[in-house]
Amino acid sequence: MRAAVLHAFGSADNLRYETVPDPEPGPGQLRIAVRAAGVHLVETMLRRGPEFNPLPWTPELPTVLGGEVSGVVESVGSGVDSSWVGRPVVTAAGTPGGYAELAVADLAAVHPVPEALGHEAAVAMVVTGATAVSFLERAALTADDTVLITSAAGGVGQLAVQYAVGLGARVVGLAGGAAKVALVRDLGADVAVDYRADGWTARVADAIGGRTVTALLDGVGGDAAREALGLVADGGRYVTIGDASGAEWLPDAADLAARRIVHDDALAYLLEHRDRDREFQATALAAAAEGRLVPAVHAFPLAEAAAAHAALEGRATTGKVVLVP
Repeated sequence: MRAAVLHAFGSADNLRYETVPDPEPGPGQLRIAVRAAGVHLVETMLRRGPEFNPLPWTPELPTVLGGEVSGVVESVGSGVDSSWVGRPVVTAAGTPGGYAELAVADLAAVHPVPEALGHEAAVAMVVTGATAVSFLERAALTADDTVLITSAAGGVGQLAVQYAVGLGARVVGLAGGAAKVALVRDLGADVAVDYRADGWTARVADAIGGRTVTALLDGVGGDAAREALGLVADGGRYVTIGDASGAEWLPDAADLAARRIVHDDALAYLLEHRDRDREFQATALAAAAEGRLVPAVHAFPLAEAAAAHAALEGRATTGKVVLVP
C-alpha cells in the first residue's frame, strides 16, 4: 500500500509518500480500505520531535501518523463476523496509522458510518466532532448566553458556532483574516471579528451593544484568550479546549476568583474520562448524520500529507484537515 511515512523528526517535508507493507488484521480486528484520514494538530507536534510533543510518549521511527480513519471494511481477522466486509466504518484508533491506503482497527473501536454521512464528514466528527461535543457539554450554553468563541473558523470552532446559533444564543466568533471572518459570519454568528487586528476587543464591545459575554469558549490560548477574558462578565464561564497558538498563558486564579468566573478545562475532562470516548463519538456522528452539526472539511490528497501539515501549522486551513487516498 501507499502511505505518508515519517522517517525523521523535523519539518513537514519529512513526510514521504512511499510504498510500505499492507497491515494484516489480527484477532478481533478489521482491515479498512481508507477513504478519508483525519489530520490533528497534535500530529504536527509529534512530527516536529520530542521537544515539541505534548504527549507522554514519542513514536518510534519510521512511523505512519494518525489514527482517525473512515473507509470500507476490506477483510476481517479471526473472531470477527464476515458480514462486516463491505461495510463503511469510522474509528479514532486506526493502526499502524491513518495516513495510508489501508489501516486495521479493533472491532470494539469502530462505529458504522451513518447512511447519511460521507467518509470525509465521518472522519471529521469521530475526534474533532467528539471533542466539540465534550466542549459544548462542559459549556452548558443556553439561549440566554452571549458566547464568544475563539478560533471560530477551526474544526471545533465551526461546530461550536453552529450549536450556539441553533440554541438562539448571541454568538461572537473570532477568526484570523478576512476570509475566515466572512466564513464565521456565514455560519450565523451575530458578530465576527478578526482577532489579529488592533482594537478588536473594543469592536466586539461596541457590536454587542453594552451586553457582556457570559461564556468564553477558547481553543487558542495566548494573547487572544487573555484579551477575550477581559470581555467576560463577572460570574461568567471560561471553557478551554487546548491552546492551538502554542503560547503559554494561564489566567490568574485570583482574578478569576475575584470576578467569580468559573474556568473549566474541557480537554482535561476529556482526557480524564476516556471511558466516555465512544459516547462522545456516537453523539457527534449522529448529530452530523441528522444535520444538526455540519463539519467543514479541508481535503488534501494523501500524497500531499506534507502540504497538509504545513497548511495546518500555518493556519491556512478552515475546518477539519483530511487526507484522501
